[in-house]
This record gives sequence, C-alpha cells and structure tokens, in this order.
Amino acid sequence: MEIHGLNKTTLLDYPEHVACTVFTGHCNMRCPYCQNADLVLYPGSQPVLDEEEFFAFLKKRAFSLEGVCITGGEPTLQKDLKDFIKKIKERSLNVKLDTNGTNPALLKELIDEKLIDYAAIDIKSSKENYGKCMGIENYDTSAVEESVSILINGDLPYEFRTTVVKELMGREDFVSIGNWLKGAKQYFLQSYEESERILYKVANNIDESETVFHAYSKDELQDFADMLTGMGINTKVRGI
Repeated sequence: MEIHGLNKTTLLDYPEHVACTVFTGHCNMRCPYCQNADLVLYPGSQPVLDEEEFFAFLKKRAFSLEGVCITGGEPTLQKDLKDFIKKIKERSLNVKLDTNGTNPALLKELIDEKLIDYAAIDIKSSKENYGKCMGIENYDTSAVEESVSILINGDLPYEFRTTVVKELMGREDFVSIGNWLKGAKQYFLQSYEESERILYKVANNIDESETVFHAYSKDELQDFADMLTGMGINTKVRGI
C-alpha cells in the first residue's frame, strides 16, 4: 500500500469517530482546486510511510482510535487496497473510504464483504459540468453514477459532498445535482478554501500568492443547501 501521509488524530474526517487519516498517492482526476496537488501530480516525490510502521502506529493507539479514514489521491487506484483494509479490520477498527466514485466494482466488493463501514463520494459538479470541475473535458460520468446508485440503494452509511468553487459552479449545477441525487440521505456542501499549492497553480506554474478561485459566502451556500433540501436531499453546509 502506497501511503504518502498520515494524520494521526482527526475528529472531522470520520463522523462520530476518533480516527486517523491515511493519504494515498495518484489520482485519475485533475480537479483544478485540489488541495493535494503534489499527491496527484508528483506522488513519487512525496515521503512514503512504510506499511509496517503504520500498523505499529495503530497498535500503539489501540485504545484511543475507533477508525481509519482512507483518502488520497484516489485510494481505489491502489492495487492492494483490499488487503490493506482487511489488516485494519483485523484490529477491530472501522474503516471510512473517501473516493471519487470511479471504481464502482471495487466499491461494491468492499461493501459486500463488509470491509468498509462508511463511504464518502466527492460529487464534482452536475453531470453536464463534470469535466470542467474535475479537469478532464467531456468526461463520461457513468462509473460515478453507478457508484452513487450503489450507495443510495444500499445499506452502508455514506455521504456525498461537493467542494463549491464560485468560478466553476452555479445554481443551475445544484438544480441538476438535486435531480441526480434524489433519494440520497446526506449531502454536504463544502466551502472552497484557497491555498498556495492547489493543483491549477502547480500544474500551470502560477505564483503561489495569486488568488485563482473564490468561495461563495455562507449565505449563498446556505441558499444552495436550502434549495437542495427542498428537493428532498438532506443538505448541510460544511467548512464555515
């Protein structure tokens, strides 16, 4: 398992659990606002945490941790993800998987074998606008749609979430998303936060001090959330 980072304690990444967060390298998307640009573009340049060292850490924290959140990058690109999760489950810990939803077959397999306890899928935008928001023009969303359907029609606790960037998304996108996610139990709108090394800056050699994207105001995000809730999707604003 290719581990490029470890947050030893988080109360935010895994709802209602004291957890640690593991960061994997590589991603099959190129979201311009991504905060983990180096993990996505240059994973080989990032420090690597030995798997044995990680499990030694879990042993030390056996009485304080309740779960492990696996994020990235995109974790489902890791060929030994399933075996890695099995080792975590052997230690009686819950597992949350953060994914972009592009590997529905593996997602279903992990659910069917009860290897994950919670899943979060990043919904990048409306299906019509997906390519613009995840950095690949004319992107085919069928795999993501299948993953969304697996969670909506299954029993696994889950959430959908969208990082809302003012330059990339508008009200019409959320109307479309609301129609797409009908039946979803939980959806979060996350406020965008500009940072020095978002992917767009890194990929285009833009000065780190330059502001590229902007966040909507709290009231504007709440307006989107209220609209979506009115469409039957329990939607909350996160990150403000």
